Amino acid sequence: MAVSFVTTSPEEEDKPKLGLGNIQTPLIFNPSMLNLQANIPNQFIWPDDEKPSINVLELDVPLIDLQNLLSDPSSTLDASRLISEACKKHGFFLVVNHGISEELISDAHEYTSRFFDMPLSEKQRVLRKSGESVGYASSFTGRFSTKLPWKETLSFRFCDDMSRSKSVQDYFCDALGHGFQPFGKVYQEYCEAMSSLSLKIMELLGLSLGVKRDYFKEFFEKNDSIMRLNYYPPCIKPDLTLGTGPHCDPTSLTILHPSPKPC
Repeated sequence: MAVSFVTTSPEEEDKPKLGLGNIQTPLIFNPSMLNLQANIPNQFIWPDDEKPSINVLELDVPLIDLQNLLSDPSSTLDASRLISEACKKHGFFLVVNHGISEELISDAHEYTSRFFDMPLSEKQRVLRKSGESVGYASSFTGRFSTKLPWKETLSFRFCDDMSRSKSVQDYFCDALGHGFQPFGKVYQEYCEAMSSLSLKIMELLGLSLGVKRDYFKEFFEKNDSIMRLNYYPPCIKPDLTLGTGPHCDPTSLTILHPSPKPC
């Protein structure tokens, strides 16, 4: 399980369907049922050269401490240099002392678990529609019918704009009912915190490129972002499939927080 926050809307995806002749039947991903079978469906099996491997080199990912960063010129310079090197190599770096409360992060993961633990019929109440980027989606909600990822997601928009200041909270209440107001409240606060954090990171990215600290500010201050909850269910044949395949996010910045415990 993981929670991600990206600063622009992802590209639209079409919903694939398999069928016979002119009859189209939508496929349904239900891991609890699939795990009762002896094997996983062929659509989830990846080629040998793309399957998981334990023999991989560990990425050299720098640790960026934000505690006194923007008030200490020396620390800021060192951090911007590390970020520059990381972005040139692979695009990843770890951020610590970011100021986001542990309680808020814990609540975000707790409500993620609660959502994905719901019956499939309940999750499908917010099923993502073809051509849209928000809602519940499974492996079959996408552009592909082979090499499918073994996962479920819930995505919703966040707008850092006072005119739509409660967009996340409203989404949960409108889509699932007022009983889900606690979900909306937690994720509204989480998105606001991630938006503030992303602006700090964009300052460092600007410095790493040799421009002024506030160079990107006007572009991202009122960002239109997507929040995505990712769930990777247990699989009876984990050596044959992937939770998420190789890809590039079509966004400016992705903040990813992994689950503190295995799903």
